[in-house]
Amino acid sequence: MIEPRVLVVGDVIDDVLVRPSGPIRFGTDTPSTIARLAGGSAANTACWIAASGVAATVVATVHHEDVARHAALLERAGVAPELAGADEPTGTIVVLSDGGERTMLTSRGANVLTGPDAVRPELLGAHTLLHLTGHVVTGPDRDAGWRDLFALAARLRVPVSVDPGSVGLLAEYGARRFRSLIAGCDLLLPSREEAGILTGESDPERAALALAEHHRTVVVKCGAAGAVAVSDGRVIVTPAAPSTPVDVTGAGDAFAGALLASLARGVPLVGALDSAAERAAEAVGILGARPA
Repeated sequence: MIEPRVLVVGDVIDDVLVRPSGPIRFGTDTPSTIARLAGGSAANTACWIAASGVAATVVATVHHEDVARHAALLERAGVAPELAGADEPTGTIVVLSDGGERTMLTSRGANVLTGPDAVRPELLGAHTLLHLTGHVVTGPDRDAGWRDLFALAARLRVPVSVDPGSVGLLAEYGARRFRSLIAGCDLLLPSREEAGILTGESDPERAALALAEHHRTVVVKCGAAGAVAVSDGRVIVTPAAPSTPVDVTGAGDAFAGALLASLARGVPLVGALDSAAERAAEAVGILGARPA
């Protein structure tokens, strides 16, 4: 049996996590707890894949002075880094978190430079699953290149999964264009809000069924309401695991990482969803977006 290994393509970010002590007082000071942590949806997902016992590689771009730092952090988490250096600054997100919700102020920085050409054929061929975050595919117009990458993955028999990653990016990029770009990918992992934008359906089950017309498996992440999956016409509803929220940043990445790790090992979808829910509950109980 081939050892599972997931190739994750997307973003590496420096998170500035801000937790105000109370309501933000505009125009003056608000006492807050501020932490600087490594993040980025792709990097976070890769770390949760590794924490779930499956090898992972992350492809991303950071400022050239930050390559060694971010590579070391990924390696410490058990992830193989494939990081390119650039003159543009490393992407940064200011995350305003009150424990149960978060608002993000984003500078994508060098992440916009990561394109399909960053995935060398020999690198893709060394992995058993390709996962992309919407943060890279909704960047500059490289649609033809991404389609070529998906076609290469199909020829190499490497399944492809996509996490749209951001309601804001989807709205800017265009729902119809995004659906056309990723049509046929094996697994789609939108949030409830992202699924709504992509389909116009507010009900997650109806949205999942609509998306499943173009993907073998769709899993709609619904936060505290769990998840709704559709695979080969079968609807699976998974409740969220019990948790005490500390910081919800990265909960969706934890869910995705654990799900991908389980599926890469051949775990049936129901069991994979249960493991994903448990990891998401773990993630909301800690500060930051990566495993403690």
